[in-house]
Amino acid sequence: MQNSVSVNQPFDRQRPTPQSNLRLMSFLLIGACALCPNIQAQSFPNKPIHVIVPFAAGSATDQIGRAFAAKMGEELEQPLIVDNKVGVNGMLGADFVAKALPDGYTLLFGTNSTNAALKSLMKKLPYDQDTAFAAVAFMGSVPLIVAVNNEMPTKTLKEFIALAKSKPEFVTFASASTSQLVSSAMLAGMTGVEMTSVPYKSGPNAMTDLIGGQVMMFTADFAVMLPQVRSGKIRGLAVTSTQRSKAIPELPTVNEALGIKGYELIAYFASFAPAGTPREIVMKLNHASNTAASSKEIQDKFADMGFETEPGPPEALMQRSKLETAKWAKAIREAKIEPQ
Repeated sequence: MQNSVSVNQPFDRQRPTPQSNLRLMSFLLIGACALCPNIQAQSFPNKPIHVIVPFAAGSATDQIGRAFAAKMGEELEQPLIVDNKVGVNGMLGADFVAKALPDGYTLLFGTNSTNAALKSLMKKLPYDQDTAFAAVAFMGSVPLIVAVNNEMPTKTLKEFIALAKSKPEFVTFASASTSQLVSSAMLAGMTGVEMTSVPYKSGPNAMTDLIGGQVMMFTADFAVMLPQVRSGKIRGLAVTSTQRSKAIPELPTVNEALGIKGYELIAYFASFAPAGTPREIVMKLNHASNTAASSKEIQDKFADMGFETEPGPPEALMQRSKLETAKWAKAIREAKIEPQ
């Protein structure tokens, strides 16, 4: 019996065309690209990470940022290289990161100045502060201390506010930075008092005049305030955080001292990546930052600065940034600070 199909007879099939080959290659390429983010996230990091600190070397942001970079590098097994890009209240460094590739290899170690206040301090930013960044991790915060000259008859913040209410614009306060001015303006606004602002070029100059009695009140960070309070040269009245500071636990918070709610003005430090950075990479960076924040080495190193760590997920930082942006906008309006 003969076979129905000859061994020499080719099967009836369609020859591939250049168009079908092109379609096949396109499908393969699309599939490969879809896998790229996962592969990239799994292998991250496989090279050094570039960290932008938008303030000067030696500043609190720089000191804390470099300590975190070293610890995070140990956890990620890749170095984090710190680069100071200074200018315009941190805007230049923030802008650099906002426009970087969203691959996790460029980070911003910013503050509530770069990621909350700038939106209200500047007439126009070269990026959208609300959408340009992916929140990575909250690193920690530093409160301010409200202090008065030793010759003031007021022993508590409540007594000081009562004096200010009884003599509108009689009470003077020093300020040498946005946070110092806004913290005092917020205090005045929330208590309904009128105080006179005396601007200074630097914190040390303001401190000299507070000690000498040329101004009555000054609110500044722990690095400026704490040594003078401890030495008895000025009288500390309260801290501007919502919790008492471990560095000086005898001082109440502004809320405690006045029996109010909602007052808080702190300098905080946090890490951000360009918007669009893959979630898996953000979480690896978040874990490394939280590990650093939880380390006793970092906590002890900055304890005298009043630095308080608060490890948490990226969503907590995102929510904090939104609240701080609204808070600073209100405070800046009340302080009548004109955008630059």
